[in-house]
Amino acid sequence: MTKLTQTFAALADDTRFEIVERLVAGGEMAAGDLSDGFGISAPAISRHLKVLRTAGLIDQRAKGTHRYYTVRPEALRAIADWTSNHRAFWEGSLDRLDTLLALDPDGEEEA
Repeated sequence: MTKLTQTFAALADDTRFEIVERLVAGGEMAAGDLSDGFGISAPAISRHLKVLRTAGLIDQRAKGTHRYYTVRPEALRAIADWTSNHRAFWEGSLDRLDTLLALDPDGEEEA
C-alpha cells in the first residue's frame, strides 16, 4: 500500500476524518479533548489516533501523562497535490467534451 493510499484509507473512516478536521480547525489538542462528542470509548479513540499516526497524518507529543496531537502539514500537502493533478485532468477532459458537443453531426462547429 502506498503512503497516499494509506492516507486515504485512514481518512475513509468518519471518526478519523472528523479527528483530522478538529485538529486542522483547532490546532494541537489533547487526546481527551479530541474524544469529546464522539460517543465512543477512550481506547477506541486511541486506536483511531494510532491509525492516523501510522498513516502519517498526525504527530503525537507527550507531556507528562498527556498526549497531544497535531496534523502533519506535509500529509495534507500530499493530498492537495494529488487532488490538483487529478483536477487538471478532469478539467481538460471536460473542455474536450465541450468542444465535441459544440460540433454538429457532420463534425463541423455550429455557428
